Amino acid sequence: MLPLASILAALAVILGAMGAHGHVADVLTANGMIENWKTASHYHLIHAVALVALAVAAGSPGRWARIGWWAMFGGVCVFSGSLYVLAWTGIKWLGAITPIGGLGLIVGWVLTAYRQVRS
Repeated sequence: MLPLASILAALAVILGAMGAHGHVADVLTANGMIENWKTASHYHLIHAVALVALAVAAGSPGRWARIGWWAMFGGVCVFSGSLYVLAWTGIKWLGAITPIGGLGLIVGWVLTAYRQVRS
């Protein structure tokens, strides 16, 4: 879990920087999609760091902790991923997929809380 979360965090920094500098920033600004990219990278980084912390703290995680971790991981991929692709390509229907990723993030946090309550 920790290596995957660490790679996810590194990608958040890389994609955030790409959206703030150079050709990507120019394209996103010209298309009016820079706010979508900023939202994607913001949620991406916050949840990647949370996943790193959960992986470190979990030690030998139980079933609910693992399900919560994967729900949050999937949520980051779908939520931020759909926004990155939407911002880059302008394909509007991708905005309909974004809330599914948000649901994954919410489920991940709820299961993390549930695990703590049950401990």
